Amino acid sequence: MTELQQHQHHIKLADESLQKQTTTLNLGPTHPATHGVFQNILEIDGERVMEATPTIGYIHRAFEKIAERRPYYQVTPLTDRLNYCSSPINNMGWHMTIEKLLGVKTPKRVDYLRVIIMELSRIADHLVCNSVIGVDTGALTVFTYVFQQREAIYEIFEEVCGSRLTTNIGRVGGFERNFSAVSFTKLHAFMETFPKVLKEFENLLDRNRIFMDRCVGAGPISAERALSYGFTGPNLRATGVDYDVRVAQPYCSYEDFDFKIPVGSAGDVYDRYLVRNGEMWQSYSIIKQAIEKIEKIEKEFPEQKDVFYAKEADRFHLPPKEDVYTKMEALIYHFKMVMGEIDAPAGEVYHAVEGGNGELGFYLVSDGGRTPYRLHFRRPCFIYYQAYPEMIKGGLLSDAIIALSSLNVIAGELDA
Repeated sequence: MTELQQHQHHIKLADESLQKQTTTLNLGPTHPATHGVFQNILEIDGERVMEATPTIGYIHRAFEKIAERRPYYQVTPLTDRLNYCSSPINNMGWHMTIEKLLGVKTPKRVDYLRVIIMELSRIADHLVCNSVIGVDTGALTVFTYVFQQREAIYEIFEEVCGSRLTTNIGRVGGFERNFSAVSFTKLHAFMETFPKVLKEFENLLDRNRIFMDRCVGAGPISAERALSYGFTGPNLRATGVDYDVRVAQPYCSYEDFDFKIPVGSAGDVYDRYLVRNGEMWQSYSIIKQAIEKIEKIEKEFPEQKDVFYAKEADRFHLPPKEDVYTKMEALIYHFKMVMGEIDAPAGEVYHAVEGGNGELGFYLVSDGGRTPYRLHFRRPCFIYYQAYPEMIKGGLLSDAIIALSSLNVIAGELDA
């Protein structure tokens, strides 16, 4: 090799050593910024995300297989552990699925009470999601502030059913017991204070220059790509598609309510934030209408004040405790229910509700026994997470964090 060739060879080696090299970064499963037990293996060039490989399976609990060995009413606590930020919606969705199988029609008062609980759950869910986006952009104050309202909602749940986070609220055909006067007192107190708090929350973030610079254009997805993945809920509506299960396939008398479907256009973090804020205002309006409808029913038909479940679903409803202690028939039915000895008719049904983060569906196959023959949960988070690599590719590492926050991926639902 001549002296010139040697010199050129050294220059080539030097050039190769100066070429950019990517770094492999494990984001999760225990990193606090992932907001759940899931992993992303990122290939980054400096701060720029080049590739992303999502991994699930860290808390798989086999709910669908467990459900095949449980009586129908004992499946309710399993649904609690899906999206635990709005578990009452999961509970109601499961109960309505069984009611569809049984052919049970619930009274209007029961429907309106369910609507109140589900819309309170939606507000609680969106408060967590949007305030966490604030935390991930450096605005911790908004998180601590709105959690006071989330606490007020949980106090209402606690008064209705005795639980707060994983509520096991309601029963097939309605509720375990009627709403107490204290429940309505706490509900009215929440309705009085919430609008002011939500308005202040919006004032702190909506036009905040730092917040907007971090969120606008981060983690975008087009309407076409969102639909091809199977997006639903706020993440789909942020792209401009106005699909909402409550309107497209009304359940629980949602057709009786007047409300709008907030939509975005860019499908980025900022639009998802705005859509959820808009939905909280709409949920507030729906709750207000539900309260008025219940008051109207009770005024016109005073006997309806004691209606909290459908009589057709008696065999799936635990008798009052005082009857269990004093009446043989009630004791027998209590025993049969607790021991899972109530058969359901054979059939195949699918029922979906508009969950806090999208369409939550229950596909149930019954062979006429005491437990589901097959049960599948349609979990919206499982679908969103598949699109996550595409949404963050080419963006910054900091954008990958807030994009995940804005998708509202709940690990319990992702990996059921």
